[in-house]
Amino acid sequence: MSKQRNTVQRQIIISTLKKLNTHPTIDEIYTLICKDHPSISKTTVYRNLRQLAADGQVRHISMPDGLERYDGRIDHHYHFMCRQCGAILDVEIDYLTNINDTVQNKYGIQVDNHDVAFSGICTDCKK
Repeated sequence: MSKQRNTVQRQIIISTLKKLNTHPTIDEIYTLICKDHPSISKTTVYRNLRQLAADGQVRHISMPDGLERYDGRIDHHYHFMCRQCGAILDVEIDYLTNINDTVQNKYGIQVDNHDVAFSGICTDCKK
């Protein structure tokens, strides 16, 4: 993990992402940033988001829609995606650290992390 220097652009990206709970795509983050900082290029946002995720300052999340999404919350937690409206919500349950050990012991591999994404219909769409 190679920590990069903390530039103004990185601070803007982190700040924007931490204000959101929508788990946006890179394009959505770029669009939001451009409203207040039109001089920041799309390439800068793309490159910095990926590096911030690699450095552990933001979280890259894998969701069933296959889009590259990011989360300002870096603590271990799970996500739910509504298959009808596409909303992504944080799931507040205990993080299953023992699952890593179970998989490691069964297959003899090293597990550093795991992602779980629940999918179904959200309460708004159920109405």
